[in-house]
Amino acid sequence: MPAISKKGLAMPQSPIRKLVPFAEGAKARGIKIHQLNIGQPDIKTPQVALDAVKNNDLEVLAYSHSAGFQSYRDKLASYYSNHGIDVSSEDIIISTGGSEALLFAMGSVTDPGDEIIIPEPFYANYNGFATASGVKVVPVISTLEEGFALPPISDFEKLISDKTKAIVICNPGNPTGYLYSEDEIRQLAELVKKHDLFLIADEVYREFAYDGHKHHSVMKQRDIDAHTIMIDSVSKRFSMCGARIGCIVSRNKELMSTAMKFAQARLSPPTFAQIASEAALDTPQSYFDDVIEEYVSRRNTLVAGLEAIPGVKVAKPKGAFYCIAELPVKNADAFAQWLLESYDLDGKTIMVAPAAGFYSSDNVGLNQVRIAYVLEENHLKEAVTILKAALEQYQD
Repeated sequence: MPAISKKGLAMPQSPIRKLVPFAEGAKARGIKIHQLNIGQPDIKTPQVALDAVKNNDLEVLAYSHSAGFQSYRDKLASYYSNHGIDVSSEDIIISTGGSEALLFAMGSVTDPGDEIIIPEPFYANYNGFATASGVKVVPVISTLEEGFALPPISDFEKLISDKTKAIVICNPGNPTGYLYSEDEIRQLAELVKKHDLFLIADEVYREFAYDGHKHHSVMKQRDIDAHTIMIDSVSKRFSMCGARIGCIVSRNKELMSTAMKFAQARLSPPTFAQIASEAALDTPQSYFDDVIEEYVSRRNTLVAGLEAIPGVKVAKPKGAFYCIAELPVKNADAFAQWLLESYDLDGKTIMVAPAAGFYSSDNVGLNQVRIAYVLEENHLKEAVTILKAALEQYQD
């Protein structure tokens, strides 16, 4: 048969989704699964977004502008202004999810063979986007022992070469839940300015900051306007993962003009999803206040439960709704598969995401898992009970 491309063969599997066949097998056997592997919130989507679609009387489902609805971009600019980010609608291109926005960014600032530096562990699909773009990920390791804080800037500088084009961060972090301080963002701003690099910030979890901590956007660093690219999405903010609407935001006109060519090549983002996303911006602050309170409670329940299991280590997240847990096993991939194939507690088991796929360094994170605390507290407590019993029984 004709040969598959090297790029295609090099594309990594998703550590979040690769265990789905085993989960399907477990469900077929009648096993109930608590899914801790994927960041799919069980929080209700704002009714105003759903009603905007239900009550719409469109007669032709037409293309939108390649940059997205003007009305939606105007409204987004107002939303960002309310968060202290001064941008216009011309600085925004609507994408099909934050994923497409990241592909637009990488396609606009890198060429095959270029390098991007990312603190790891990082959102697993960054590996896939880089592979699709022919770009090499150069990791700078953050550690559970340090709470996954930003590594020293000297660690970044050691890795910068003439092939380096950008530094990529996720703030708050997926999979760690780490929230960058204002000083850490400032350090990164000074670094990209010094070495003339782009700073790509995935800020899709902006609202999810806990314990009185505040989110600090790279877009507030006005002396690096030419360097900053923000990635955003409605998926987590409004519990609208299925809408597949995100955006790329930058004040760099040349960058946005280039990204626009990628946007034109895919024609336009989906119409109904934009209608829902535009309406979602009318969601009252009380919605987020309730959601944050719920996630803080879930986080505290999960972390306390994990810390009570012998041999388990966990860093307490400051934002998002994930944590990395280190387990007393040699290979979390094998353990996660065993949970689905060979284990249940009273007809129930759990599904976790092996964390090695959130690193690009070899042989790192092999005994770690990412856990998403997107389930109600009773289910989280039950999931922790299952994990504890499973670890007592499991043999490496």
